[in-house]
Amino acid sequence: MSETLPAIEIETKPKPSHAVIWLHGLGADGNDFVPVVKQMKLPPLGIRFVFPHAPMRPVTINGGFVMRAWYDIAYQELAFKEDERGLRDSQKLIEDLIARENKRGIPSSRIVLAGFSQGGVITLQAGLRQPKRLAGLMALSAYLPMSPMVEVERNAASNSVPIFMGHGIADDIVPLALAKMSRDTLIKLGYEVEWHQYQMPHSVCPEELADIGAWLKRVLH
Repeated sequence: MSETLPAIEIETKPKPSHAVIWLHGLGADGNDFVPVVKQMKLPPLGIRFVFPHAPMRPVTINGGFVMRAWYDIAYQELAFKEDERGLRDSQKLIEDLIARENKRGIPSSRIVLAGFSQGGVITLQAGLRQPKRLAGLMALSAYLPMSPMVEVERNAASNSVPIFMGHGIADDIVPLALAKMSRDTLIKLGYEVEWHQYQMPHSVCPEELADIGAWLKRVLH
């Protein structure tokens, strides 16, 4: 079994009953989304926020520079020749984090898997294949990886998992069209997708954080 990823943890109350595992984007680290905990109106539950640090790896599109990344990107066209091994390796790392929360007394049904950009991609990669349904999946400024494989590889236990997708209409990293195509694929497969788009680039805005807080209140109970 692989070593569990190092992570920053914030608990809104002692002995939390719920967890949100939030994955950062390419080249960032777990600190990236720590501030959002105080910026969101959260449900009055004890929630453990887990912000893991992705492994260090060379990233082809950045000249092979070594940085924190959930998988390699070789082409500007993100869905072209995807790094299947990297995606599956990171899926396993996230499954280990979910298993750790299970051991700490938080069942999968009370865990939200969330992520921004590459982190949102891994959220969908791992979340749709879980043998136990999670409370929800949140993919921000992201897309569905290995799209043709999802129908075959998804776990029936996760067919009813609610999905939040948010995207900036001026995103110059992950094209809005790719995100919409991902949304449409998920809906066609029967998933309940809550879709939002915002007047922003490849980032997160206050309006989106408000929508995320409202969604968390609905899925965490």
